[in-house]
Amino acid sequence: MITYDRLFIGGRWTAPSAPDLIEVRSPHDGSLVGRAAQAGPADVDRAVAAARAAFDEGPWPRMAPEERIRAVARFDELHLARAAEIAALITAENGSPHWFTSMLQPAVSVQTQGYLRAAGELAWEERRPAAGGGETVVRREPVGVVAAVIPWNAPHQSALAKLVPALLAGCTVVLKPSPETALDGLLLGELFAEAGFPDGVVSILPGGREAGAHLVAHPGIDKVAFTGSTTAGRAIAGAAAETFKRVTLELGGKSAAIVLEDADLDQVVAGLKYASFGNNSEACVAQTRILAPRSRYEEVVAAVAALAEGLAVGDPADPATFLGPMVRADQAERVRSYVELGVREGARLVTGGPGIPQGLEGGHYVRPTVFADVDNAMRIAREEIFGPVLVVIPFDDEDEAVRIANDSPYGLGGGVWTADREHGLEIARRVRTGTFNVNGASPDMAAPFGGFKASGVGREFGAAGLAHYTELKTIAV
Repeated sequence: MITYDRLFIGGRWTAPSAPDLIEVRSPHDGSLVGRAAQAGPADVDRAVAAARAAFDEGPWPRMAPEERIRAVARFDELHLARAAEIAALITAENGSPHWFTSMLQPAVSVQTQGYLRAAGELAWEERRPAAGGGETVVRREPVGVVAAVIPWNAPHQSALAKLVPALLAGCTVVLKPSPETALDGLLLGELFAEAGFPDGVVSILPGGREAGAHLVAHPGIDKVAFTGSTTAGRAIAGAAAETFKRVTLELGGKSAAIVLEDADLDQVVAGLKYASFGNNSEACVAQTRILAPRSRYEEVVAAVAALAEGLAVGDPADPATFLGPMVRADQAERVRSYVELGVREGARLVTGGPGIPQGLEGGHYVRPTVFADVDNAMRIAREEIFGPVLVVIPFDDEDEAVRIANDSPYGLGGGVWTADREHGLEIARRVRTGTFNVNGASPDMAAPFGGFKASGVGREFGAAGLAHYTELKTIAV
């Protein structure tokens, strides 16, 4: 069992203001994984004060970009060296299957390397002739003190998508991990301490909603970077608006996978296994609306149902498991309630259902479920379920498929499946979403990532993500 009885405040391990510890329990069997210190408002105040002092008076924002790049590169080496350990811990905490966490943790380094390259190539200061004579100097300066608030489903990927660009830009950061993944959040503190960051630059405060609300509304914060639900994102945007804090919001999704008539169905099913059911379908980019042509509708429905029925569900630590438990009991119950809703709405339940998989009653498990005969107006087709529930929606022609894909409050991810790659690219250009793939292509973790509409504001990864942590200053000479 792991215990962190102190918080990481300004680079120092510090006793929390209250003695109560967060108990992190396995979603698989309820066993105790560890205990972690829990931040309250007083701890947030201390962390923001340390970050404010480090930004306003300390060396970090005033270092040459090359020095910050070297410091972040040291951290990345330390983080990558412990990838297997971190993956196992996250699986124990949140139920993400071993295959997913062991793949994602090394990929986080790829994400970081993209930021490092962008920082090395960025024109931090440009001098140019002014149109009316003289000279103009354009500078990229750090935005200030950043509050990074992250979810539990891919905690280190989400954390470092914010921490790394903020630090490279010269910002100081207060990170608030979710209580479900408090242990791996505080483990990051060990790595930042070992990497030798200056005092005040990084704080890590696991906590609940009270700590998060206090942090994002704090007058000492200049920018909020958040990944989570659209509902929470709206509240954060409102709180940030009071003091004109900058925001980056990576929010929910209800992504569509468009299966064209010429698609290879074996390829489709192989891709949807990961695009739709990856990480227990607890993924904002999960493609949970499957759009199928009427000419092949029942064929697609049968293939997707067979996929769901063939998934190995069970202990997430077992390498043979593909689908683990939901993170919490209430999340599992929420997913089951959507399955019941789909039946009431008149959709055809093809496989799965609201029950618990046999033999897994001791954990937060749900049955992978597929609905057919779904209308895009149904709630199961419009609302983010965040669990392994897929809906198959028919279309008559490609124009209707694009219309259905775009008929959503969200716009985060999606994909198209076709034998004609160039035609797939034509379809991709017509769908209003921030990321999209053709035939299941893997995303580039240095390319911009983010959403349209209710899926968020701003972009992460690479040069686009780094830019969101800077302000532009123009100096006329």
